[in-house]
Amino acid sequence: MSSAENVAANESDIKTPANSLKDQGNAHFKAGNYLKAAAVYTQAIKADPSNATLYRVVLRETCSSWIPNTRPTGQIRAIKQLTSINTQHGIAVDTENIPPSSSAHNQPPSNRSAAFLNLVKLSKALADAETTIKLNPTWEKGYFRKGCVLEAMERYDEAVAAFRDALQQNPQSTEVATKIKRLSLLARDKKRAQEKQAIRSNVNMAKTLENLKSELVQKFGSEAGGEEIFTFITDIIEAEVKQWHANGHVDARVTYLFDKAKDRSDDAAMIVNVEKAFESPDTLTSCVSFLRQHAVDTSSKAACLVVPKKVISFPQVWKGQGIRKWKHGQGDGFFVQLESSKVRKLWFVPSSIEKGQTLCRDPEALDLDAHAVLPPLFR
Repeated sequence: MSSAENVAANESDIKTPANSLKDQGNAHFKAGNYLKAAAVYTQAIKADPSNATLYRVVLRETCSSWIPNTRPTGQIRAIKQLTSINTQHGIAVDTENIPPSSSAHNQPPSNRSAAFLNLVKLSKALADAETTIKLNPTWEKGYFRKGCVLEAMERYDEAVAAFRDALQQNPQSTEVATKIKRLSLLARDKKRAQEKQAIRSNVNMAKTLENLKSELVQKFGSEAGGEEIFTFITDIIEAEVKQWHANGHVDARVTYLFDKAKDRSDDAAMIVNVEKAFESPDTLTSCVSFLRQHAVDTSSKAACLVVPKKVISFPQVWKGQGIRKWKHGQGDGFFVQLESSKVRKLWFVPSSIEKGQTLCRDPEALDLDAHAVLPPLFR
């Protein structure tokens, strides 16, 4: 026990009015007189509001001395009563130090645990810890309690800071040092998980490929023309990335951008499935002929191919050598190829599985001469 705890313990043994009231409250609580106990506890805190131990020890001693000797239903009733005291008077329920009841074998452990956890008021417990620290800033337990509450809130960085403060007051505490090490790892893992979730949730290809817009405007000779192609390609990539995140797969297909000013058949297909195109050189040649003619028949301005790497038997552009050597890893992902009469672009969207979640990275621009999946569709 630290020197600060010794002082706190010695202070609690002195029969001050507040400590006498605390003992009376304990007696009422053990007898089952909850309302009387609540009233007396309140009087104790009002009698000595600057006593840091009252905010923590009163309820801890009550829980330790009475709750283990009751039936499970009585334990839960006691916790509810303590929670009521907490809500009314700003005292945090300390359920962590409640020993298991010898008569609790008939109560499912998960049910009892859930009942305790659902009754804990973390915001009140944090306020209680802050009050304890304010009243006795050299007492290790105040910082320790704050760290435990912040840990329960999954605010790991703040919890580590609180435990470091506790360690300053008691440098020999192996328990605190262990908590700091464990929570530092949890904080790191949580940060990484948040970063990955942000990538999954905030897919914005217009921002990722914003440099492409000016090039398209220049190539097509007008703001409107370049903007139309830019929106066409970024909308497709964004939708496919979201689809990949959801299912770990996208369909191999070519989407056409029709010229709205030109007439065409009402049943003209905007999307053509091309999964079988990449089985062999012959199937690819046949498919390309069809795609080129379809672009003419539908008066299309542009077309966009999306194809998963894993469905491509030919051409396996990631197996090239020399200037065609692949520099984007051997992981999974999908290709996106933009075709038009004025601009051709090619990207690879890499994917990986991290902690059970599929994650796409930003599209990586490829050299069309080295890694084109399709030959030109527009003449």
